[in-house]
Amino acid sequence: MKSFFCSLGLFLMFSREVLRKVFTRRYSWADCMRQMHRVGVESLTVVNLCAFFIGLVLVVQTASMLARFGAKAQVSMVVSASFVREIGPVFAAIMFAGRIGTGIAAEIGSMVVTEQIDAYRTFGSDPVAKLAVPRVLATTIMLPALTAISVVVGIFSGFLLAITSLGVSGNYYLNNALWILTTTDVVACMVKGTVFGLLVGLIATNMGFSTARATEAVGTSTTRSMVQSVIAILVVDLAITKFFLVLTGD
Repeated sequence: MKSFFCSLGLFLMFSREVLRKVFTRRYSWADCMRQMHRVGVESLTVVNLCAFFIGLVLVVQTASMLARFGAKAQVSMVVSASFVREIGPVFAAIMFAGRIGTGIAAEIGSMVVTEQIDAYRTFGSDPVAKLAVPRVLATTIMLPALTAISVVVGIFSGFLLAITSLGVSGNYYLNNALWILTTTDVVACMVKGTVFGLLVGLIATNMGFSTARATEAVGTSTTRSMVQSVIAILVVDLAITKFFLVLTGD
């Protein structure tokens, strides 16, 4: 328990330093744009492919249950609400943590082991502003975009299966899918994507800078980055969901 609070304290101190440098603009926008392309554009294929098949599976499972009550045509509402409220933001964030967060932790951890971080400091450069800030900004900006795209892809894949296999009208599917959603659902989805992106970026960079000076420590930091990111995503997801439910009076 003592080590947990110690690690949490160090993480909060690191996060405060990163956020302070974000607001004081001690970073390069060119570095940010490169990182945004890397963490966002290059993640589109894997995230959307998985979202596509999750949408298909969700329609199959939901339709089989709704058929017992004679409500198979309502599958669009379940798929749409599920993707926007939970599956989209949480799934995209976990995929993001596995593909991008671990890569960031391994990259910075390798630089620690090979003493490149020390070289930055020797030449008067701030490694946190140079390495951590652009990556945290990139994950915070790009994950909401990936979340929105994955939601659309998931609902669209459900649409394709519903009209081809279940005999549901395309217009009926889309109308119900949009009708069930509220402005609060969309806002909550984007808020989750933004907060999850910030968490993944901060945890991954913190794990990278905390890497011990040993080769095997890079693997340890990578694993810890993934585990801590997933736990943080699930805990914060519960908090945000509860907050919006209280806000809307549900």
